[in-house]
Amino acid sequence: MPLWDAHVDHPGGCQRDGCSMNRGSLSGVARRDLLKSGAALLVTFAAKASGQAPSPTTVPPLVAGPGAGQRAVVLAGPSPEQLDSFIALRADGGFIAYFGKIDAGQGIDVAIAQIVAEELDVQPGSVEVVLGDTEQTVDQGGASAGLGIEKGAIPLRYAAAEARRLLIARAAETLKLPPARLMTADGHVIVQDEPSRRIAYSALRSDQGFATTMKWNGELGNFLNARGVAEPKPPSTYKVVGKSVPRADLRENAFGTLKFVTDVRLKDMLHARVIRPSAPGSEPTAIDKSSIAHIAGAQLVHEKGFLAVLAPREWDAIRAAQALKVDWSPPARFPVDAESIFDHIRASPPTAASRGGMRGDAPGALAKAAKRLSATYAWPFQSHASMGPACAVANVTGTRATIWSGSQKPHGIQQGVSKLLGMPPSRVRAIWVRGPGSYGRNDAGDAALEAAYLSRAVGKPVRLQYMRDQATAWDPKGPATMHFCEAGLDAAGAVQGFAFKSKGFSRFDVSFIESDPRDTLIGQMIGLGHNHRTYLAVPEEPYAFADQAISWETVAPLLPLASPLRTAHLRDPLGYLNFATECFLDELAHASGQDPVAFRLRHLQDSRAIGVIKAVAARAKWGEYVSPRPVGDMVFGRGVAFAKRFESYVAVVVDIELNRATGVVRPVRWTVAHDCGLVINPGNLDLTIEGNIVQGTSRALLEEVSFDTNGVTSVDWITYPILEISLAPDTIDIVQINRPEVASGGAGETAMRPVAAAIGNAIFAATGVRMRRAPLTPARIQAALAKS
Repeated sequence: MPLWDAHVDHPGGCQRDGCSMNRGSLSGVARRDLLKSGAALLVTFAAKASGQAPSPTTVPPLVAGPGAGQRAVVLAGPSPEQLDSFIALRADGGFIAYFGKIDAGQGIDVAIAQIVAEELDVQPGSVEVVLGDTEQTVDQGGASAGLGIEKGAIPLRYAAAEARRLLIARAAETLKLPPARLMTADGHVIVQDEPSRRIAYSALRSDQGFATTMKWNGELGNFLNARGVAEPKPPSTYKVVGKSVPRADLRENAFGTLKFVTDVRLKDMLHARVIRPSAPGSEPTAIDKSSIAHIAGAQLVHEKGFLAVLAPREWDAIRAAQALKVDWSPPARFPVDAESIFDHIRASPPTAASRGGMRGDAPGALAKAAKRLSATYAWPFQSHASMGPACAVANVTGTRATIWSGSQKPHGIQQGVSKLLGMPPSRVRAIWVRGPGSYGRNDAGDAALEAAYLSRAVGKPVRLQYMRDQATAWDPKGPATMHFCEAGLDAAGAVQGFAFKSKGFSRFDVSFIESDPRDTLIGQMIGLGHNHRTYLAVPEEPYAFADQAISWETVAPLLPLASPLRTAHLRDPLGYLNFATECFLDELAHASGQDPVAFRLRHLQDSRAIGVIKAVAARAKWGEYVSPRPVGDMVFGRGVAFAKRFESYVAVVVDIELNRATGVVRPVRWTVAHDCGLVINPGNLDLTIEGNIVQGTSRALLEEVSFDTNGVTSVDWITYPILEISLAPDTIDIVQINRPEVASGGAGETAMRPVAAAIGNAIFAATGVRMRRAPLTPARIQAALAKS
């Protein structure tokens, strides 16, 4: 069976997304042949099926971009220099957009369809979007940093505009008219002054595609760009962009029929489970193979610290993992536990440092201040805690490898598997299939590389799925950090000197992309070493302090290899900085007797920052608010916070209720003002903002990895609780500030950033107690109230 014939097993063949193909029906069919027939391509399971993989091509950069001109880029898939790599015209007159990213739940595929449809003058339903397949899409970096629209959509917009220009040129040739007399509408090229004369796009289609080059900036990943001759339409003419086109997967989500990576099945596939040590740093010293001899078809794969069992039936693989008797070497214990982690950070020598936010003379300004304040904030290790453990399916033969993965960076999976197996990237195909969670670097990449390794070892397709305890305990973590704040106030209450230093574990000790096996558990466990990175960052909020000193320091990881506390990106990787800065801004406002909203506005010059704060204050009626009187043990408060993330701005106001007897906080109402420039899809933007608020609330109130010196003890929903429906807000009231004149920014992470600070500020308003260590759990709130 061809490697790309992976459809979900169900009677009657694959029915996903209108696909009527039976399993195996793509065998030997080229992408161009599919386009001739007008057949639908699946977003996740579809294939550009040709018997030959593309050969690596070395292409020099054409346009200077970051790093361009210093290297040649080796392509292992479609070339960004070709328009056909981005846009294809089907025989039925519809289009396929090839997008080198994935949808992490925000409906970005719908937004891309709208952008392409806008430029081509068709309905969004006429545009299919193929996501995250390394054989069909250029490497645009996968889902990353909320840049799907801000950066990823740009070459698709240019490609669609160029396709429209070429269709007009073809029609002009057919009609013997100058292109200037022609226009496009409803999938046709039309003579402007004789609208009855028109040619359908389908009649202009060529079996050779568009066969046109694009000017590529030489970059791969998030900053890849390519454009043709045509200029995109001005926003003032938009008819599709800006409309709330619904997501195509809502029905499947509602009825539980949506297919995930866990549903992929291949012929003769084995199921696998990995066996992690009970304490990090241990390796098997003796394995009793006879302990699983009674399980039909059970076998094991062992290489240094990596150990896995496989069986034809999934339950038998689970039984084998439970039954296998293993002796382990002594562990490499953590030097500290969760309770002492911040003392450890404070005392540890820095491994790297940066003074990237220096302006004026902060020490001199502080020395002259009429009043000085200082505060220290702390943020814990947090797990991705995806709703299900990672799963991946791999089929590795002697010459090719195909991986189905929920990783949000399939091109990184392609590179990582290539290096792990010593196989050319052009012979490795990674296909994104919706997984149980995303947002940063969760455990999906580890599962993908381990599945590939196992498939090569046993010579059969392998489906690997982790268990719940492995997913929570062993996924890469968001880093634990501390933030040391100091500021002065002059006699008029303005900030006079501002100092801010972050210190903690690197924001990605392992990379946020799985392109190097040394950044994965299997790579480290089989002896490939570690590719350590040391980096934090500085706050992005554009407060206009004349004299400031902003810096960061990293500390060494608790264990150098195969650590369950290795750090990587978790959704909004810099949110912990905002927790500190925005809570401290409230402390400064209170100390100077100023309103928190007015205090922020006083220290801002950025018009968009000012705009979101004023908008949220107006919608929440900030100036008219009177805190409700306590009702028994229940007290009430309101807090505000502001954040900037790249080119997007957000301000939030939260109204909370807090039970002084139990310490339980519930955010009852959120008001959000959101400015991400040009809004593509208002309805899906609202849903994205709501998701940010809810997940941000969970992380602010509950989420913290517990561990002792023997390892991570957060292994399930009891030991790593997340927000339950009883604590979810009643209302999330959103003000979208649409700026058509400003390029679209990201929305996937921005609204999460100020959530924790807003809740902390609301707790102070309700109780007079400052909470400086996250999460803001009932136990910590009770302890703080007892001290106050």
